[in-house]
Amino acid sequence: MTPINFDYQNEMIKLIETDFESTASQTGISQLSLQVKKVFLETPRHLFAETEDLKLAYENRALPIGLGQTISQPFIVALMTELLDLKKSDKVLEIGTGSGYQAAILAQLASHVFSIEVIPDLAEKALKKFDTQGLQNIDILVSNGALGWVEHSPYDKIIATAVASEIPKPLLKQLKRNGRMVIPLKKPDGRQVLTLVKKNILGKITQKDILWVVFVPFVGIPGAL
Repeated sequence: MTPINFDYQNEMIKLIETDFESTASQTGISQLSLQVKKVFLETPRHLFAETEDLKLAYENRALPIGLGQTISQPFIVALMTELLDLKKSDKVLEIGTGSGYQAAILAQLASHVFSIEVIPDLAEKALKKFDTQGLQNIDILVSNGALGWVEHSPYDKIIATAVASEIPKPLLKQLKRNGRMVIPLKKPDGRQVLTLVKKNILGKITQKDILWVVFVPFVGIPGAL
């Protein structure tokens, strides 16, 4: 296993922090929290990035991982993580395991991560990476992400790493009261916006546009792009 090059890792963190500063007026978050920064420094992105170029693995940009999917830009992974406002006791549902990098970050900040991936090969690869990293609190289901994972619901937090035209109703149902969801949504003009969804104690849903983004679409679900 190739060890983390902390020069590359620290440079990635600097770029992430620069992006937080430049987007603070839109996101409401001006800096990376200490706990999230620590997890980023300790998580070897090169193991998830499907590239032999170590420096490339720590650049602040999305990279292809095959099968038409990508590993998200580190800043976006960090932003979505911060927006979830995770607590150590939280149970998290992730839609779109992909490379497994986002789940690996979440698993170190929450109690358990239940991740759904529609592509079996990606799910199998991610599980092997989790085992390599000793992450025992992540379960993966190969299924239609729009349906959620009823068996383990409700969830304190839900995160989707693929874009849809609307929030799948099962995900709203499986979100706990006082819970949060972060999901990219496609606007009528075709642009995508990262969206923060909250369910209050009475079950009322509110949502807020955060930042323009670009994600791969949900695969094989009703309402997918």
